[in-house]
Amino acid sequence: MKSEYINPFLLATVNVIQTMAMIEPIAGKPFVKKDRQAIGDISGVIGLTGASRGSIVLSFSEGAICAIVGGMLGMEFESMNDDVKDAVGELTNMISGDARRRLAEKGVIFEAGIPNIVSGHHHTIEAIAKGPVVAIPFEVKGHQFVIEASFETEF
Repeated sequence: MKSEYINPFLLATVNVIQTMAMIEPIAGKPFVKKDRQAIGDISGVIGLTGASRGSIVLSFSEGAICAIVGGMLGMEFESMNDDVKDAVGELTNMISGDARRRLAEKGVIFEAGIPNIVSGHHHTIEAIAKGPVVAIPFEVKGHQFVIEASFETEF
C-alpha cells in the first residue's frame, strides 16, 4: 500500500486520540504484518467496502486502552470493563470515519460496517481481504496499540 494511502490511517488515529483523550500518541514505523495474532488484548474490527474490500483493526494493550479511555472519561481505569470495551468500538468507528474522510479527499470512497470487538490475550484476527496487512504501531503513556489496514486490491 502506498504511503499516501497509509497516512490517512496514521493521521486519523493521532487526531481522534488527541481530540477525545487529550493524549499524544507516538507513531512508530509502519510494517507489513505476517500473522493473524493480535498485537493487543482487545481489538475493534470494522469491515470496509467501496474502492476495495477490506478492514481496519485497532488493537490495544490493556494499559493503552485504559489510559485512552481514562483520558476520554476523566477517570482512572486499571483494567478493562464494559465502559472500556464500549469505547473500543467508538474509537474504531471514529478513526475509521476520519480515515475514510481523508481518503475520500483523494477520490477513494469507502463505506464501513459496524465494529466488532474481540478481546482476550493472544486472540487472533482473520483479515477479510486477501491483501497484505499494513500495521502502524503507536505508544501512549508507555503502552502499545496498533492500527492495521488490509485491502483486497491496491487503489
